[in-house]
Amino acid sequence: MKGLMNFLSGMIVGAVVGATLAILLAPSSGDELRNQLQSRADTIQTDVKQAAASRRAELEKQLAELRTPRAAD
Repeated sequence: MKGLMNFLSGMIVGAVVGATLAILLAPSSGDELRNQLQSRADTIQTDVKQAAASRRAELEKQLAELRTPRAAD
């Protein structure tokens, strides 16, 4: 029973020390980090939408070219 109590108390102390270090060593606050992540996500989403629109336009142009009848040689 004493071994279990030592293990649990060590685990609790380790968790507290780890959480404290994580808070102290974090490069920015939670709000700042969330804002940065949201900004990056918005940028990526915009880039993906632009790339998809560009590719769609290319494919539609190719499809239109394939649908036009060719002159007989």
